[in-house]
Amino acid sequence: MSKKLLEGYRKRLLDKKKGVTEAYNKNKNYGRLTEDEGTQDLADKASSAYTKEFLYSLSNTDREVLQKVDEALQRIAKASYGTCVECGEEIEKKRLEAVPWASHCVTCQEKLEKGLL
Repeated sequence: MSKKLLEGYRKRLLDKKKGVTEAYNKNKNYGRLTEDEGTQDLADKASSAYTKEFLYSLSNTDREVLQKVDEALQRIAKASYGTCVECGEEIEKKRLEAVPWASHCVTCQEKLEKGLL
């Protein structure tokens, strides 16, 4: 993979990391604000509880994405980015364009999702 292409992926990964981190911090601050609302009726409390649960699940997803992005950045540093961690084959450029933090080729990802890996 060319240095220019690799640098483009690195920049996209860093941008994604920044965006997810900012969204996570914003959601965390929103959760704190809703905790401070002491005079809520029952419907407001139910809505607030639902919102907190949604934000909590979103932040779990955010943490997973951040972990995958960090792992991809480590693979760039180790010069193994773009290579499937399972079979060692090159990950298609189209897949990396769609999911720059992909660690598996399409074939291995399908096997992983089916529980075969």
